[in-house]
Amino acid sequence: MKNIAETFDGLTNLQKILVSIIVGVVFYSTSTSLSYSVFSRFTPAISPKEEATTTLPQAQDEPEEDPNEPKTESCPLNGSAHTKKAKEVWETRRPLAVMVENHTEARPQSGLSTADIIYEAVAEGGITRFMAIYYCRPRDVQVGPVRSARTYYLDWLSEYDALYAHVGGANTPGPADALGQIIRYKIKDLNQFSIGFPVFWRDYQRLGHPVATEHTMYSTTAKLWGVGEKRGWGAKDQNDEAWDENFIPWKFKDDQGEGTINKITVNFWGNQPAYQVQWEYNPSNNTYKRSNGEPHLDLNNKQQLEGKVVIVQFQRESNANDGYPGNVHLLYGTIGTGKALVFQDGNVIEGKWVKQSRVGRTKFVDSKSKEIELNKGQIWIQTVPEGSEVKY
Repeated sequence: MKNIAETFDGLTNLQKILVSIIVGVVFYSTSTSLSYSVFSRFTPAISPKEEATTTLPQAQDEPEEDPNEPKTESCPLNGSAHTKKAKEVWETRRPLAVMVENHTEARPQSGLSTADIIYEAVAEGGITRFMAIYYCRPRDVQVGPVRSARTYYLDWLSEYDALYAHVGGANTPGPADALGQIIRYKIKDLNQFSIGFPVFWRDYQRLGHPVATEHTMYSTTAKLWGVGEKRGWGAKDQNDEAWDENFIPWKFKDDQGEGTINKITVNFWGNQPAYQVQWEYNPSNNTYKRSNGEPHLDLNNKQQLEGKVVIVQFQRESNANDGYPGNVHLLYGTIGTGKALVFQDGNVIEGKWVKQSRVGRTKFVDSKSKEIELNKGQIWIQTVPEGSEVKY
């Protein structure tokens, strides 16, 4: 040890520094290897599959409504029958609207089969997007992929004074500035950018294979209602005003048997066949099963999407001309009146849609301007450009 010390003392300062560095590296490598060999004996091995799996939030494991309890209560949104316990739950909250994308790479989506009402329109480039509205079903639902806001959805959303869940949105100054309008309209906003994890999270393996980031954002209805409650947006807002104080429910009726219209084809943009929708009438339960070239499923339950009522409303489509690259931001003439087709019971009623103001309730009327009574159950409202082809 003395010889080593004397040798070290005889080195120049630079040599001493280099020797110290070398000794330190050797000591670190040796201790690290020793620690790994010791502690690995007490740590269970992790398989490559387990290593790639990340624990993510998920919907609460709650039962559906008790099948033995009578369904005596009518959902104010779509007329569907529910139990008294379900009504006790929905009366504590307000409707929740969630933007869900429909890019071909995002299918199948999660949570659409359990929404009360679903709106569908083109977001940009002929690719449609959904706004799913939840209210009456008490069970927590995992929903996604969640996408960005568009201005015309705000006009439909405002009919319900609903919470609005989305991931950013169009914000170029001009008529399509959805984020600016959310502030001006005082929308009860649940923008992912202001909330984050664990209310929102990304699931890159949701389909069992990698997908682009924009197809991965998720949340659940319970988490979103929870944020709304914390922000003072329960069944009543901070001003003690109930969400349904000015809400006018549609008129509902019982099913009336089988019709003769078995297939419906809805075109949004003719040059985008991947977003053409086919509805096939199912007389066994008086519903319409949805396909986009193949059965359109809900990832949550692997069931094919189906609606009790399918409404196609024709509205004027135009570009926003707001300077955004490609002029892709769209506008729809949501206020006023226009042609509508209401499909139910295997039949079609050719009528009109009528909406007097942004917050005013859209009504669907027949050729004599009488409000059309709708079947009770999930309602799909598809907005297509004027002149679009609908075959039936």
